[in-house]
Amino acid sequence: MSAASTILVVEDDAIVRMLIVDVLEELEFKVLEAADAEAALAFLEDSAHVIDLMMTDWGLPGMNGKELAVKTRTLRPALPILLASGYAENIELPGGVQMIAKPFSIEQLRDKVKGMLVGG
Repeated sequence: MSAASTILVVEDDAIVRMLIVDVLEELEFKVLEAADAEAALAFLEDSAHVIDLMMTDWGLPGMNGKELAVKTRTLRPALPILLASGYAENIELPGGVQMIAKPFSIEQLRDKVKGMLVGG
């Protein structure tokens, strides 16, 4: 993992997205932002975008975060995916997908992202 790792943040709530982006940028990550799955897929389909990890909200309009994760596997099979959810339900996750419960602290986000980028 390097400080130059790029994270694609997919979150439909503009304020939540801004806060996550701010935290990740303070941690010296490069960040791409998408407000929905369609915008995220545009980044993922473009091979010019180097993406080291995708963080997506579960509750997106249209295609939800789990559906986006499944679609992402066809485009970038090895991309680590972090799914953020405010629901405590048992969600069956596709391979290579980890979960973080909302609300999460800055420290929890930092530790989860760094752990995933080094293969943890």
